[in-house]
Amino acid sequence: MSYQASIDYLYSRLPLFSRIGAAAIKNDLYNTLEICKFLDNPQDKIKTIHVAGTNGKGSTSHMLAAIFQAAGYKTGLYTSPHLYDFRERIKVNGEMCTQEFVIDFTNKIKPVIEKIEPSFFEITVGMAFDYFAQEKCAIAIIETGLGGRLDSTNVITPLLSIITNIGWDHMNLLGNTLEQIAAEKAGIIKQNVPVVISERIEATTKVFENKAQAVHAPIYFSENFLTATHFENNWDSAHFSFNQPLFHLLKAPLFPESFTIACDLPGKYQAKNLKGVIVAAQLLADMGWNINAENMRSALTQVKKTTGLMGRWECLQSSPHLVLDVAHNEHGITAMLDQLATMHYDHLHIVTGMVKDKDVEAVLKLLPTKANYYYTQSNIPRALASTELAEKGNALGLKGKCYVDVNNAIQVAKQNAFPTDLILVIGSVYLVAEVDRKLFN
Repeated sequence: MSYQASIDYLYSRLPLFSRIGAAAIKNDLYNTLEICKFLDNPQDKIKTIHVAGTNGKGSTSHMLAAIFQAAGYKTGLYTSPHLYDFRERIKVNGEMCTQEFVIDFTNKIKPVIEKIEPSFFEITVGMAFDYFAQEKCAIAIIETGLGGRLDSTNVITPLLSIITNIGWDHMNLLGNTLEQIAAEKAGIIKQNVPVVISERIEATTKVFENKAQAVHAPIYFSENFLTATHFENNWDSAHFSFNQPLFHLLKAPLFPESFTIACDLPGKYQAKNLKGVIVAAQLLADMGWNINAENMRSALTQVKKTTGLMGRWECLQSSPHLVLDVAHNEHGITAMLDQLATMHYDHLHIVTGMVKDKDVEAVLKLLPTKANYYYTQSNIPRALASTELAEKGNALGLKGKCYVDVNNAIQVAKQNAFPTDLILVIGSVYLVAEVDRKLFN
């Protein structure tokens, strides 16, 4: 079986969240445990860091992977979804797993697929664990797919857990209050395993504290240790300044009381993710990992190059500037708008497409009326029809027309834009994934 045939088999044979939504989600870890058992439990053969959160978990995972790579460790990275190539989900030292591995794994796992009918995500989690074990990774950064407690990745016992933030997303699966959503995310907190909370909000603090106390997990709210004091950026990078008000309580501080970090992820919202990453790195250094200020500074200036991260305030061209951002829920859009306020441009053009199971109107109400809108949709069954999105948007004063696909919308936006304008592509990971990057090389 060829690589393409293997991928086609996995896509067609297995329930896929991007295709059918909530029906692809299982309400227990049985299938994942059965897959891991068949594979001789590779998750127990690797050291891991587990990352959950509503937004920011992808950026956080890639930052940590870059830091470990800069420190000289063979580093696995599991994230989802992918943008262009399925193998983006499973990387070692920034390189995607091989096509041969995917072929061999698919052939090997077929009997299990036929027996237990797992989801696409459950199989890819097993595939990642198997690859990292085969590659003898020193560490693997594992990003949850959705939630935490029942997420397929939650069969590991990591060295450290990180929860980036809690926001309104996937309420149909995780709960209708921030406390309920936080309780699901808190499911990754393990017995005696330290947990870092990147962003502290009043509604969820007790949820995390109670879960950590119940399992004797040391808990670290990054805001207790770091305060963001200054931010300045351009289109491709940014400088973040911090104070460490409680730095003297840390075992061996990696940074002085006041310091500045340069990062090639320029979103202002990255300051919150960076706080979690820096506290996590401090704890890992205290555990004996060879992480220091020098390799952290080096790593954070080239996260995208080192790990292949795409779609986080990613500038593909200038004159006019064209930026891709996978912001797709209230929390993500609010953070993106905060970043937008720091940029200089004349007129804004927004290309957007969303999926049906998001709170579309809540997101639209956040967007600026002083922009030209280009409504489109991704090529997946969950996509909200561009005509329906346009109807909702125009009713809220977001004036725009419909376009057949994202690349058509971008081309029209480029024709309408002046060199000093900004074209912003947002609304869905799946929409950003369909942007043809060859048009901008």
